[in-house]
Amino acid sequence: MTTLHELNSCDRGAFVASLRGIYEHSPWIAECACVLRPFASLAALKQALQAVVTLAPREQQLALLRAHPELAGKAAVAGELTAESTGEQAASGLDRCSIDEYALLQQLNATYKDKFGFPFILAVKGPTGKGLTRAAIIETFARRLRNQPADELAECLRQVHRIAEIRLNELLGVQHLFGPQVMAWAEQLGAISDSPDVLTCAYLTPAHQRTAAQLLQWMREAGMDAHIDAVGNVVGRYAAAQPEAKTLLTGSHYDTVRNGGKYDGRLGILLPIALARHLAQRGERLPFHLEVIGFAEEEGVRFRSTFLGSSAVTGRFSPILLEQHDSEGVSMREALVAAGHDPAAIAGIARDPAALLGFVEVHIEQGPVLLERGLPVGVVTAIAGSSRYLVELGGVASHAGTTPMGMRRDAAAAAAEIVLLVEARCAGRGSLVGTVGQLEVPSGSVNVIPGQCRLSLDIRAASDEDRLAAVDEILAGISAICARRGIDEKLWKLVQADAAPCAPRLMERLGQAIEASGLPRYDLCSGAGHDAMQMAQITDVAMLFTRCGNGGISHNPLETMTADDAEIAGQVLLAFLRELSP
Repeated sequence: MTTLHELNSCDRGAFVASLRGIYEHSPWIAECACVLRPFASLAALKQALQAVVTLAPREQQLALLRAHPELAGKAAVAGELTAESTGEQAASGLDRCSIDEYALLQQLNATYKDKFGFPFILAVKGPTGKGLTRAAIIETFARRLRNQPADELAECLRQVHRIAEIRLNELLGVQHLFGPQVMAWAEQLGAISDSPDVLTCAYLTPAHQRTAAQLLQWMREAGMDAHIDAVGNVVGRYAAAQPEAKTLLTGSHYDTVRNGGKYDGRLGILLPIALARHLAQRGERLPFHLEVIGFAEEEGVRFRSTFLGSSAVTGRFSPILLEQHDSEGVSMREALVAAGHDPAAIAGIARDPAALLGFVEVHIEQGPVLLERGLPVGVVTAIAGSSRYLVELGGVASHAGTTPMGMRRDAAAAAAEIVLLVEARCAGRGSLVGTVGQLEVPSGSVNVIPGQCRLSLDIRAASDEDRLAAVDEILAGISAICARRGIDEKLWKLVQADAAPCAPRLMERLGQAIEASGLPRYDLCSGAGHDAMQMAQITDVAMLFTRCGNGGISHNPLETMTADDAEIAGQVLLAFLRELSP
C-alpha cells in the first residue's frame, strides 16, 4: 500500500509511476503536480491534481477525455482496458450487459461522440462507493446527452476527477470514519416515504414518524441521551464532563419536499450523529454539551408553514398555527395529538440563549458554486433575506387579429417586460438574485390579447440594504411599465425575511478547520433559507456547505453528494468542535 508520506518523499519518477493509473493514460498530470509537493493531506493532493487539469489548455483537457474508454465499448469487449477501468466497469455489471443493453449503449456512445467529440465519462462507482446499476448508467447517459457542449465538457472533467479520487482512495488504502456511514444512513432514510416511488416525508405523516424513530435509535446507539419533543424534533445530547457547561447546538431538518432528495437537511443531522458516535467510542468529551437536533419541519409541505421545528426551539412558534389544516382537513393540532405529542408542551421547548454557545448547521449547498470551483466544502457568510410578492396585471382582452399593435393594453406583454426588468436589475450585483417563478395568463386563448396576467417576484440578497433597494427600484419600474402601457396593477407582499449573517468568530473557526484539512477556504452566501435563520434569533450561527453533484440540483431525486465530501465535512466539523472554546 502506498502512503502519502512516500508520495511526498519519493523522487519524481517514482511519484509519477505511483500515480500512473489515477488519470487514464495521462502521466503529464502527475508530472506537473509533483512540483507542488509536499501535500499536507490527501485532500490537498487531490486538489493539486485537479488544479493541473483545470489550468491545462483546452486541447490537453480534450486529450485527457479522449484517453478514456467508452462504457461497454469496443475496447472493453476486446479486453484492452486498463486494469482500473476493467475493475470499475465490471463492478457495475457492464461486462454482463444483455444483448439489448449492449446495443443501446453502443447507440448512446455513437450519438454522444458525434455531438460532443469525446467519449461519455461517468464514475460508475456511485456516491456511496458501490457500483451504479446498468439502468442508472443508461438513464444518466440519456440525460446528459441533452446538455450543452460547454456544460458537458465541464461535467466530464468533474467525472474524471471523481474517478481519480476513487482510485487514489484505493491506492492509499483510505479508511473513512464518517462518509460511508452517513451515506448509508441517508439511503436507509430515503427508503421511508409517504409515496411508494419517490421520496416525500411531510410533517407528522407515518413516514415522518418512522424517520424520527430511526433517528432517535441512531442517536441512542451513538451514546447520546435522546428524545422526541412536543413538536416532533428529535434531540440527541452528548454531554460534557461538566454539567454546568454551555451547549453548542447543531442539526437540520428531516422533512422533505415532495419528490425530494436524500441529503437536503438530513446531512446536517446524520453527520453530527456520526461524530458523536466517534467521540463516544474514543471516550472523548468536549468542554461543552453537543446537542444534535433533527428539526421536524422546515419545508412547509403539509400545513404551508415553514420552520415549525426550529421556531419552537427559539420560542417563536405561534399557537395560531395549530388550527391550520392540511389538504385533507386535518388540523395541525389533531396531527400532533395523533402522533402522540402534546401541543400544550411546545412552548416549553424554547431554549435559554444564555445557555448556548451557538448553532452550526451542515448542509448541502443546493447550488453549483462549490461544484464549479472543484471544492468539497465552503463557509457560509450569510443566509440571504428575501422579499416575495404576487403581482396582478389588468389590461383589456380584445381580438388578436383586429386590434392594432399600438392600441393594445396587453397584460402579458407588460409581464414580459417586468421579467426582463427583474433580470436586468439583479444581474451582476453580488449575492442579489431576482426570480419570476410563476407566470400565468388566466383563461388565455390563442386568438385573444391577454387582459389579465399574474406573476410572482422573489428578490434575495445577503444584504438587506441591497435587497430592499432592488425591491424599491423594481416596484417603481413595474408602476412605470404599467402606466406607459395602460395596465392596472395590484401587489401583495407575501414574505419579508431579513438576512441572517453568520457569526464571524464561528466562521473563522470553520475556515481554520478547512485549511487545516489541506483545502483552501472559500466563503459563499446561502440563497436558500435554512433553520439557521431561525436559530440566529437566539444565538450566533454558522453554516458549512458541502458540494452537490449533478449540476448542484436539489429538491429533486437527482440531488447527490459523495461519501468523500461527507468525510471531509465530518473531519472539518470534528476539528471545529475540538478547537471551539467555551
